[in-house]
Amino acid sequence: MGPFRAAREAAEAVRARTGRSSYDAVLVLGSGWAPAIDSWGEPFARMPMAEVPHFLTPAAEGHRGELLGFDLDGAAVLVLSGRTHLYEGHGPRPVVHGVRTAAALGCRVAVLTNANGSLRPDWEIGRPIVISDHVNATGVSPIEGAHFVDLTDAWSPRLRARAGELDPELAEGVYAQLRGPHYNTAAEAEWLRRVGADLVGMSTVPEAIAAREAGLELFGVSVVTAIEGSEDAIDPSNVVAAAERTARRLGPLLADVIENGCSSDHEV
Repeated sequence: MGPFRAAREAAEAVRARTGRSSYDAVLVLGSGWAPAIDSWGEPFARMPMAEVPHFLTPAAEGHRGELLGFDLDGAAVLVLSGRTHLYEGHGPRPVVHGVRTAAALGCRVAVLTNANGSLRPDWEIGRPIVISDHVNATGVSPIEGAHFVDLTDAWSPRLRARAGELDPELAEGVYAQLRGPHYNTAAEAEWLRRVGADLVGMSTVPEAIAAREAGLELFGVSVVTAIEGSEDAIDPSNVVAAAERTARRLGPLLADVIENGCSSDHEV
């Protein structure tokens, strides 16, 4: 079965389970980001990912494996509390299935979150960084066939500007993805610095590419959970804990960016 037919089947299942025929935005919660929606109130729908066609239960720590529906000031938001990663070995299709399902449900905005290792020593653990651009160091793309997608302005300048208005202290940075699941070496970190990356992680870039392929406006936030090049060993549990502390306070900002993105007075 092709990936877009699989997305349509999943979208029909979500419609049946949630009672909503369409959605306006999708939010993908990465490692430790579940507390970001604590301030959003109760969802109008909740279901395990495993019960939706072609979704896989996330394997990584800090990913709850749920789909939730929220109403944010009239905007219907599909929340994916967890994601599938390339390092799980299933290929890129399951990694971007959630974003493609959201597009099949009518979403116009995609917000992606994750945890990262900072390639800049001046960015402390717990600091949120708005993603301004990315480096795909995975060696794969979710796009199949001769479908050429322009990623020049992949990460929406408009939504990034909105986030800056809400929190002028927010920094922007370039996020690089390696395949994982091992953390990178010091030499790999130095290589990524030299090609222009500020952050490194193991997710998000395939979803970003799939979102732009589908024409969704794209916004992303990455929280620093480790400092690359330090002598401290990286502990996955500490990564999740650091992300949780930051995610909780960013919930209102994400809600505002989504509401702004879904407003009807602009074109993507």
